[in-house]
Amino acid sequence: MKSFSFSPISTEDATVLILGTMPGTKSLELSQYYGHAQNNFWKFIFTVLNEDPSFDYETKKAILVRHKIAVWDVLQFCDRVGSLDSAIKNEISNDFESFLKEHPHIKTILFNGQKAAAFFKKYVSLEKKYELITLPSSSPANASKSFESKLEEWKIISSFIRENN
Repeated sequence: MKSFSFSPISTEDATVLILGTMPGTKSLELSQYYGHAQNNFWKFIFTVLNEDPSFDYETKKAILVRHKIAVWDVLQFCDRVGSLDSAIKNEISNDFESFLKEHPHIKTILFNGQKAAAFFKKYVSLEKKYELITLPSSSPANASKSFESKLEEWKIISSFIRENN
């Protein structure tokens, strides 16, 4: 099955970019980043940014924008049955050269999982120096660490927000 990435959530003044690999089946169905109820992405974001949780997608996006966080996926499209990153084939990356030129304030790129980082390193060469950090995947398929353990690693986001605002 062909899967296509969403447009990024971003504004020109974003200072941090969080990259996933490719939206899963439930996210594609809902047309929302991290739409699967068991994905911890939004729980991490609400907790780390000290924001009240919301189920409203527009509110979620507004929180990211307010904190100058952009969200996108490494891959523009791929063939994949199901939602597992290990099932991705025939992938094509998004255009990061253009995106990063349009977002000159981004200094830090965070990867939501090892696969996002691996695909980025495979397809993207950077002219400018960025801080690249791989976080544990927020996916429910990543059961190797507890929620609390993963959250501790995701808390690094708050240091970049304070630093850049």
